[in-house]
Amino acid sequence: MWNKGTKLAAALLLLSSLAVPSAYTSAAAKNVKVKVTLVSMELTENNHVGNEWYTAGYINDKEISEGSPVVLDLKATGSIELKGYVEEQDKIPDKGETVSSIKVSDITKPLTKVVKVTVTENRGRYSGNTATWKFTFKVQKE
Repeated sequence: MWNKGTKLAAALLLLSSLAVPSAYTSAAAKNVKVKVTLVSMELTENNHVGNEWYTAGYINDKEISEGSPVVLDLKATGSIELKGYVEEQDKIPDKGETVSSIKVSDITKPLTKVVKVTVTENRGRYSGNTATWKFTFKVQKE
């Protein structure tokens, strides 16, 4: 039937199967509220790329308005994707976008995240020149 080693192995297996899932489910199930604000979208350098622009900031693929905070309800193991998008407004628009991620677990205090977007002129005598935009996001736990 059951020898001493088999009983010990069965007992350890039973204990580990009971203890491990509860530790993981309690951490994974916990949600955290995080407030994200697009503080500013600023043209920091423009070497003859354009003078009419469309700019947009995104949090987890949803466009947000500059200055309006958004509160997210996220898993503690999740992350936040911040994106800046810029498009020169002319007949053949030049575009640029940059995406940056922050893990929810890395937000221990309010932080400022800068996302730089570069747009490169694709035609004409200024082809290859660049314009740089700075998107500033403020991220904090609620």
